[in-house]
Amino acid sequence: MTPIFALQPLIKSIFLAGPTPRDPATPSWRPEALRLLQALGFDGQVFVPEAADWAPHNHYDDQIQWEWEALNSATVVAFWVPRDLATMPALTTNVEFGLLVQSGKLVLGYPSAAPKMKYLARLAKRHGAPVFHDLEATLREAVERTRRPFGTHQADE
Repeated sequence: MTPIFALQPLIKSIFLAGPTPRDPATPSWRPEALRLLQALGFDGQVFVPEAADWAPHNHYDDQIQWEWEALNSATVVAFWVPRDLATMPALTTNVEFGLLVQSGKLVLGYPSAAPKMKYLARLAKRHGAPVFHDLEATLREAVERTRRPFGTHQADE
């Protein structure tokens, strides 16, 4: 048992949300995200919703349960949506985004050329979530937000 008392530091974490390739021929964007987080000096946990060997698996129900738990416990959920309608349509990503957009812990990023992103971008802005068009900028903002473990509220002076 490890008790965490009021105002003690919490373990900071980032969930890498976004489309996962289903075809092994399509490379995942997450290895680059991990490299960037390391370069940015992030020293917390990173929830990666893919197998450690990057191979697809058939444990759908367990995957869903794991993702729900990780999404709920993450300090920040960094959405990177390099949507490609043929190889990574990001349909589950749309649902997860909609469920979390009001959480206050979401950062949205996507390449400017990614199709079908206008609605998510408008929804993000409506709820005060930052929007970026570069993976590194998206992750830089996610890391910065983990440095505010109790939210964005400042202590009364």
